[in-house]
Amino acid sequence: MKPTTLFRLLTSLIVLSNSPCLAEKKPNVLFISVDDLNDWAGYRGNSQVISPNMDRLAKSGTWFSKAYCQYPVCGPSRASVMSGLYYHQLGSPKLQADDQFVEDKVQSMGSELLHGYFRKHGYKTMAVGKILHKHLPEENLDLSGGRGKWNHNRDAKGKQVESNWKSNKTLTDWAYYEGKESQMSDSKAAKWAVERLGEKHDKPFMLMVGFLRPHTPWHVPKKYFDRYDREKISLPPYKKDDLEDVPVAGRETINDGYPRTEWAEQANQWQHIIQSYLASITFVDSKIGEVLDALEASPYRDNTIVVLWSDHGYHMGEKNTFQKHTLWERSASAPLIISLPASMNGEKYRGRTDGVVGLIDLYPTLVDLCGLPPNSKVVGRSLKPLILDRDAVWDYPALTYRKDGGKAIRNQRYRYIEYGDGSMELYDHEKDPNEWKNLATNPEYADVLKSMRAALAENHHD
Repeated sequence: MKPTTLFRLLTSLIVLSNSPCLAEKKPNVLFISVDDLNDWAGYRGNSQVISPNMDRLAKSGTWFSKAYCQYPVCGPSRASVMSGLYYHQLGSPKLQADDQFVEDKVQSMGSELLHGYFRKHGYKTMAVGKILHKHLPEENLDLSGGRGKWNHNRDAKGKQVESNWKSNKTLTDWAYYEGKESQMSDSKAAKWAVERLGEKHDKPFMLMVGFLRPHTPWHVPKKYFDRYDREKISLPPYKKDDLEDVPVAGRETINDGYPRTEWAEQANQWQHIIQSYLASITFVDSKIGEVLDALEASPYRDNTIVVLWSDHGYHMGEKNTFQKHTLWERSASAPLIISLPASMNGEKYRGRTDGVVGLIDLYPTLVDLCGLPPNSKVVGRSLKPLILDRDAVWDYPALTYRKDGGKAIRNQRYRYIEYGDGSMELYDHEKDPNEWKNLATNPEYADVLKSMRAALAENHHD
């Protein structure tokens, strides 16, 4: 063998040995979902949010500044994440309530949910809390910790108590939680996950931990409220005439039964609501910290991929509402962090990337990072190139849908929304990050509108 050929061969082997996913043994996966968490966190630049554990995870990995859900409601979004398919490809309103339906439907299509695919390829699968809308069917789980309840305050007779808001259309409410923190569902989920990380596992594992907060009701112990001075809380951007150029179909995505910003202002409740949401974030952050601490103290520390994601964003007064469900940026944006371990040279792949990605990409990404054969049924794409090079050319949009025929596409600069009745919205995020100016009828943006409509049609999956 010629010296130059030998040198090239050795160089290639060195490069391969230092690449993620080619560790001596398969990496474990710690898969953390957080319910209804918008993009408020310290690592994202929101200095009033106390989130030290999410912040440290972001510092240890890649965090995606432009990650988007594929449906702005819990059940369909989670079904999309776990199946690697869009909600309309699964085709049923049962996505919001029936986890077994989701698994059966995916299997009927010749595929598996994410954890089932990993189990078929030699992984031990364990789950606690909310992963799909309720939990997960147990068919492909080796261990299940189940899922707890929402932890509403209750009176002496066990009846649910609403403190500030009563509606049969939402769990929305804000108040100190009056029970024991140790008995809250998220506390129990964290404890269960910590126990699993303290055990010996004889094969690689996927440990899924689903936390409920900051989903409503925003009832958490008083100590978390006390970390925020209500009078000093900054409010999000709000424009009273924001909706004047929004089509009727867009305004109709603002749900009845949820608080309105105009009411919150008049009732002097807006800062109280924000304080409750922030307290709920800090509460769940503490539970995330318990799990991360357990991983750090375990023998699995140097060979475990950690993923943290939320199913969608949340309006906290923007667009005159406090809810998810809409196709605007506040609902569609979702946190996503992927941290690689030492065995995959994770210290090289840390920081922010601005590539536009979808939560639907999580499935193929984890399959790729763990060196499993690709699942040809999923429609997302692996984010591994962006993890390896945060500035890589990444010219892909993200799509978000609603069951009423509404759909949206987001690229680096623009968000285009098309409703079932054909009405449209177009926003230039370079000039208008709050989406206050609908440009769909502006002739100066006719070419942009045409381009975004074409991109939506091109990227849509039937």
